[in-house]
Amino acid sequence: MNFKLSLAFGASIALLCGAAAAQESPTLRKIKETGTVQIGSRDTQIPFSYKTGGESAPIGFTNEICLKVVDAIKARLGMQKIEVRYTLLNSTNRIPLVQNGTVDLDCATTTNTVQRQQQVDFAPSHFVTNITAAVKKNSGINSIADLQGKTVATVAGSTSMQLLRGFRKTENIEVQEIAGKDTADAFLLLASDRAVAYVLDDVQLAGLIANQPNASDYKLLKDVLRQEPYGIMMRKEDPEFKAIVDQAVTEMMKSGAIDKLYAKWFMSPIPPRNVNLNFPMSDAVREAYRNPNNKGV
Repeated sequence: MNFKLSLAFGASIALLCGAAAAQESPTLRKIKETGTVQIGSRDTQIPFSYKTGGESAPIGFTNEICLKVVDAIKARLGMQKIEVRYTLLNSTNRIPLVQNGTVDLDCATTTNTVQRQQQVDFAPSHFVTNITAAVKKNSGINSIADLQGKTVATVAGSTSMQLLRGFRKTENIEVQEIAGKDTADAFLLLASDRAVAYVLDDVQLAGLIANQPNASDYKLLKDVLRQEPYGIMMRKEDPEFKAIVDQAVTEMMKSGAIDKLYAKWFMSPIPPRNVNLNFPMSDAVREAYRNPNNKGV
């Protein structure tokens, strides 16, 4: 190779390296440099992401999916060990803390909506839920329409609150809203009779009720405000990182691993009280696993 060809070859290599560096995932680079993955979690979202004690690490269905993603990240980066660090999030701060890099993966019960997709990316949906209401059996309330003139609890910043407001306009009913800071706080509003109903995802309501000492006092209404998909959130404009997350989640669905995980968290006794939610997989969830997608509502 003559001198001019050598210079041209070297320049080409430099350009290729520069392009590769420009396309490198900022999230993967941060994880490699720090040796840590930052996971956004919750402390009361049974059985998806919750804590069994003040100092314990979060556990749950979505949390375990994210730990499989961490394994995929380790393989991609060729790292023997990556430390997992948790940050407790809530409905109002979860998107900003994903966007600003405080957390790399939000691993809980965030609904994948078209509006949120403008701010963050979502992995293939790992659950599909129905938005309904929990009430006390002795309340005399049997439908959403029966909430006319009543006080209803929701979680601040949740899609449930938006749906309730939409229902009020469509059905021309008047209710008083009272918001809890998280799912457990909102349930206390119902339990203490400060609200006669609690609007939330059916599976989360089932989990909260199952862990009450007087669980038989509550029921879920049959009315459904909307069906919603849950997805793991991550920052936008990081296609390399998203591809790793998507592949890890999709492989769990295609291999059947996620079915076993579902049985563990929804059809078996779970900590801390060894309660079995007995929440069979719905047709909507089965379809999400057969045909993985991240379509928003």
